[in-house]
Amino acid sequence: MARLPRVTIVLGTRPEAIKLAPVIQEFRACKSLETRVVLTGQHREMVSQVMDLFGLSADLDLNLMTPRQTLTHVTCAALQGLRDDFQAFPPNLVLVQGDTTTAFAAALSAFYEQIPVGHVEAGLRTDNLLDPFPEEANRRLISQIAHLHFAPTKQSEANLQASGVVGRVLLTGNTVIDALLRMSERAPTLSDLSIDWDAQRVILATVHRRENWGERLKNIADGMLRVLDSHPDTVLLLPLHRNPTVREPLQELLGDHPRVVLTEPLDYDRLVAAMKGCTLLLTDSGGLQEEAPALGKPVLVLRETTERPEAVEAGTARLVGTDPTTIHREASLLLENSEAYNAMAKAVNPFGDGQASGRILEAALELLAS
Repeated sequence: MARLPRVTIVLGTRPEAIKLAPVIQEFRACKSLETRVVLTGQHREMVSQVMDLFGLSADLDLNLMTPRQTLTHVTCAALQGLRDDFQAFPPNLVLVQGDTTTAFAAALSAFYEQIPVGHVEAGLRTDNLLDPFPEEANRRLISQIAHLHFAPTKQSEANLQASGVVGRVLLTGNTVIDALLRMSERAPTLSDLSIDWDAQRVILATVHRRENWGERLKNIADGMLRVLDSHPDTVLLLPLHRNPTVREPLQELLGDHPRVVLTEPLDYDRLVAAMKGCTLLLTDSGGLQEEAPALGKPVLVLRETTERPEAVEAGTARLVGTDPTTIHREASLLLENSEAYNAMAKAVNPFGDGQASGRILEAALELLAS
């Protein structure tokens, strides 16, 4: 009896886990496929939290995470480990997500083994190779070797077509909306945090990008403090990234303020609850630019560029960079001007309808049947 076609889905970071969770659920529910899930371990505990939350398990964990790991270590260890797994359990298709080092290494490893690659969330571009680093290079390189390009928006679809990629480009929507809608229905309360959600306005903030390390991180913290100083009814909720290069300066700069709540990274269901309960977001995260608009929350992006211009064009997000004066001005506008706030909060989210995972499965089945 011939074995079923095998699809291997590779992930290593929390954002990948969130965006691939509904994809894994769809693929594992399909009885005409064998689905194998491989973790690289690029992020350890944060991925496990998401997998547990969605009731998912991995078939293999490469467990490559090391303290203060480098991009070179992650890439080389992932290439070696994935090569061994692809040879032991040969897939007919490898799925990767986004622009992480895990995604790049998995795509390259599959290419070396002459296995077709499907790229979830393909086609995002800032057109600046070093911003964000290394994500812009990773996603461009994956696009050169993928067979299936799952574009989340019309803009990303156009980017792929303009760059002349080989393979099939499909407009699917973003799988993060699939995950968000599934989790929003059962998001918990956050009564354990030192926040009066009824009486206080909450700014939810996340900061982790490499290009914001160092002086820019200090500027971001300064801008946040200025917002708090001029709005005494406002609280800053900041889940800290586990990387000490990010968390230690933020703890030093913000930890003593009475209206700053620093937490460990929130499990995804708690993050969704925080998004639902907050007033606005300050973030350099890509995923939150997509998720928050689905919940009617304005997003101020702590970056000079974004690979998600659709959010800016739709009016759900605004680039504010890392200058503290600009951060204070733009956040204050939303906190003080209801018309400006509503213009962002009620803008239409351009990132999809929550059905992207099913479209990805359908395209994969078509490829495997050809």
